[in-house]
Amino acid sequence: MASSIGGSSMVGSSTIGRRGNSRAEKQAEGGFSLIEVLMSMVVLTVGMVSLLGVFGLAMATTQTSQQNLIAKEIADESLESIITARNTSQISWSQIWNAASCTGAADPTGSGIFLSGMTPIYNSGADGIFGTCDDTATGVGLESLTEPGPDGIYNTSDDTVLPLTNYQRTILIYALKDANGNVIASLRGVTVTIQYATAQNPQAMYVLNTYISQYP
Repeated sequence: MASSIGGSSMVGSSTIGRRGNSRAEKQAEGGFSLIEVLMSMVVLTVGMVSLLGVFGLAMATTQTSQQNLIAKEIADESLESIITARNTSQISWSQIWNAASCTGAADPTGSGIFLSGMTPIYNSGADGIFGTCDDTATGVGLESLTEPGPDGIYNTSDDTVLPLTNYQRTILIYALKDANGNVIASLRGVTVTIQYATAQNPQAMYVLNTYISQYP
């Protein structure tokens, strides 16, 4: 009897142990709770939204950089046009001023020929100089930027033409004075201002300040 009871007791103890291990295994295999899953989804969503914001900012910055570069090129082109016209004696020194008025969309004779105030980016008119009165003549039109298409080659049929409708220009030519307040007849100041809109700044500006001499 004692041996039998002892054996039975040992069998019962073994059965209880196996049942206890089974419950522990079920608890270990239970996985994440609903709260843990929800918290993980919230953290993941916040991270994805932040990442999308960074991508959006990077794309806007890239576009703005391209627009800034175009504005700089327009300003440089305007100044180079003036200097080339002076060097080739295409216009006289007395014409390198802002025009008091542009009558009939033609360059005035014997006085300033450059447009005053903010104007669209016209193509150069008959004189070949950017920013002068004859740029506003009928048929001149706005300047455009040509970029290569998918083949990466200029002057092919897939080139992309971008009108510079987002840009405006001012060419200001003014007198300079010496230390005594006397006007320097052979030297003038030139300020080229390009105004345009970007995704980050609706009134962005690029300003080029320089001097131009009567003599090359």
